Amino acid sequence: MSFENPLWGAPHIHGELLKLGFDVAQSTVSKYMVPRRGRPSQTWKTFLHNHADGIASIDLFVVLTIAFEQLFAFLILGHGRRQLLWFAVTRHPTAEWLARQITEAFPWEKAPTYIVRDNDRAFGSVFTRRIQAMGIRDRPTSFRSPWQNGHVERLIGSIRRECTDHLIVLNEEHLRRILAKFSAYYNGWRPHVSLGKDAPDRRPIERFGDIVVHAILGGLHHRYARI
Repeated sequence: MSFENPLWGAPHIHGELLKLGFDVAQSTVSKYMVPRRGRPSQTWKTFLHNHADGIASIDLFVVLTIAFEQLFAFLILGHGRRQLLWFAVTRHPTAEWLARQITEAFPWEKAPTYIVRDNDRAFGSVFTRRIQAMGIRDRPTSFRSPWQNGHVERLIGSIRRECTDHLIVLNEEHLRRILAKFSAYYNGWRPHVSLGKDAPDRRPIERFGDIVVHAILGGLHHRYARI
């Protein structure tokens, strides 16, 4: 118990032991507790787990067009159900543009408690002031530590492997249409291991009826349902 609950003191552990039928003295509990120096700090992984429903991760990734022009796709991922909450495409991701995306993505009463992001220079002072005004706590990751924003990094990898790596992007509008179709598939139909093979939007189990198939992104993926 002392190892698993670093915030618990001897009285708390002693009370738990009494409820489990161990008649020991509190002084004995104190004697065998794990020694620690000062107040234990919460690990980053624990923070992400404990506050998942109130955390959104954001990031940018680059997509090349058929003419080898760079487009920047901006993503917002909700940690609670791994939902792709928002996406946008631009050629020039300025701090003002990113701040506007946050405002459009989150109505004031639905803003997350925390936003996890990297230290990209695009997230400038205009962006940080906007999220602070919305009551969102800014949580930039450590320098060169992409693992600290692993959920959205995994999402970007999935989009590349399952979508953009297999399609030729013509322009900004074309990329928006592609991401819109993939977003609908990702949230509504794609199984996620971390969600017990469910989709972020809670896909129901269908046991009766004929199975129909709908092609997505020209047959790159398929959606199966019963009617």
